[in-house]
Amino acid sequence: MQEVQSCWQKWANFLKERNLEEITITLLEAAGPLKVLAAQFVYAGMPLLETFSPSKRVWFELANLLEDNQRSQSFIAYLRGEVDE
Repeated sequence: MQEVQSCWQKWANFLKERNLEEITITLLEAAGPLKVLAAQFVYAGMPLLETFSPSKRVWFELANLLEDNQRSQSFIAYLRGEVDE
């Protein structure tokens, strides 16, 4: 879980620096079943995506987040500051 929290913290910082938190929350809430399709694109595109971040773990965690509605809701709560960091 520590690695997941580390990924989430990095993502939250990235989104906060660019004022993208609210749009990310909106997209995660509204995408519904399309998140599963997006996760499959992440899985398929991992070799290419690794050029942006050498850590395969980051992309794997993103795909898991998109596939799992509970994780998506937890990340939304994390972005909103509703959970302890």
